[in-house]
Amino acid sequence: MGFLKNVFASKKESEIDIEDFLNNLDVEEETMYEEADAYVKPVSLLSEADVATVMAEARQGNIILLNIADLSKRNAVKLRELIGKIKEEVSDIDGDIARISSDRVLVTPSKVKIIKKRN
Repeated sequence: MGFLKNVFASKKESEIDIEDFLNNLDVEEETMYEEADAYVKPVSLLSEADVATVMAEARQGNIILLNIADLSKRNAVKLRELIGKIKEEVSDIDGDIARISSDRVLVTPSKVKIIKKRN
């Protein structure tokens, strides 16, 4: 019993603090890789202009991680309207759209489909 207490109670210096690691992911300087065929790009949905940005990225073959948190708290009707426009335009280019959390929507370009069925 004493052994298990020591294993769980002691923290090794070489251990990674997961919170620090996750918080510092955004701090690292981003560089675009010219060899990449596509990118995953975060976009916040706040206005009509953001719909145009999302669709321009999808047409270029990029995957968009759409942050809807602010708009969902402020104006659910506007959120529904903007998501409806994105859904229609994504369908026109044979892309896909799915909500992946309460604050995030994934938008994919042509020929990239999202499996929506949970296992």
